[in-house]
Amino acid sequence: MGFPENVLAEGERVEQDIHPHWMTVLVPTFVGVLLVAGAVVAAWITPDDETGNRFQWVLVAVLVLLSVPFVIVPYLRWRTTHYVITTHRVMVRRGILGKSGKDVTLSKITDVSFEQSLLDRIINAGSLRIESAGDSPDELLRNIPHSNHVQQVINRLVDQDDERRRMVTQARQARRRGADGASAAGPDGAAGAGPEGAAGAGPEGVPGP
Repeated sequence: MGFPENVLAEGERVEQDIHPHWMTVLVPTFVGVLLVAGAVVAAWITPDDETGNRFQWVLVAVLVLLSVPFVIVPYLRWRTTHYVITTHRVMVRRGILGKSGKDVTLSKITDVSFEQSLLDRIINAGSLRIESAGDSPDELLRNIPHSNHVQQVINRLVDQDDERRRMVTQARQARRRGADGASAAGPDGAAGAGPEGAAGAGPEGVPGP
């Protein structure tokens, strides 16, 4: 389930689309394996008669009910959680049925730091804390794979975004100065050419006595 790129602005490009580390679904996967193994063993040891078949169906129903909260929901939660880093912003999208999200534009990011426990260092994961200007609370992204690398990517994009904004501002200022200079030079040229031309041509054009 990839991130829908139709939500991107014109010229915006996805640099990284990240799910939480796969270790977050390791326990649900182990539980799912145990449930399947239990169903196979139960089907093997129960007699192949009406009572045994009824017991097997009841057991299958129980296992399915157990698998929903302990296997399916954690997997879908992991799959539908997106940490998307683009050339304009950092987007967070969560939710299976209901959705929640937050966008942090690169121009508002003031600091990006990562934290790793011993286990995080072993599995090469960590948490990212994104601080932004204004009254918005910090955004904490948990279980980010290669968190130190992702931190460097965000810092690089923030620097590039700042440089791009400065270049746009300088170009606008240059165009404004050029427009102001052209408007200031226009009246001077007209005022200087008209009177001089009229004053100089008149006496020369009149024949002498």
